[in-house]
Amino acid sequence: MATNHTSDDESTRLYHPYQNYELPINSQYLYKLPTSPEYLFTEESLKKRRSWGENLTFYTGTGYLAGSLAGAASGIVSGVKSFEYGDTAKLKVNRVLNSSGYKGRLFGCRVGVVGLIYAGVESGVVEFMDRDDGWSSVVAGLGTGAVFRAARGVRSAAVAGALGGMVAGGVVAGKQVLRRYAHI
Repeated sequence: MATNHTSDDESTRLYHPYQNYELPINSQYLYKLPTSPEYLFTEESLKKRRSWGENLTFYTGTGYLAGSLAGAASGIVSGVKSFEYGDTAKLKVNRVLNSSGYKGRLFGCRVGVVGLIYAGVESGVVEFMDRDDGWSSVVAGLGTGAVFRAARGVRSAAVAGALGGMVAGGVVAGKQVLRRYAHI
């Protein structure tokens, strides 16, 4: 068992391998283990980026959750608008639940797929360019928009790609502004 003790060096923790056994062993067998992750190569420790699998999970899950919440909110509004004169309370609740569930699933799946495509394109761009900066995010946004609307034709893909690039650029610029002025 590893136990955290405050010592002169905060980056280590004490580890006693025989702690759970009632053996008369001195404290000379305590080991100081580092608390930070250990890397095999120094290049791994210099990267401050999530892996492609973590990105895939993060962007897809976040997109699905945000899309589901937005779709549910939109569904609540449309469910309330669909009330008719003489509806009972059960029927009104049923309309709201059906509408919010339908739109929540629909929006959640669409935005989740956009997050999935973005994570894949961004990981490919970072791997190809061998750098991770704001421009790779903008290129990934451009590619995501183009791929998402590619089935509707070249013009639709070009417009969606431009919009995706602008949205990604806006997010990158907003992130830089927050870092500079909000000290995040």
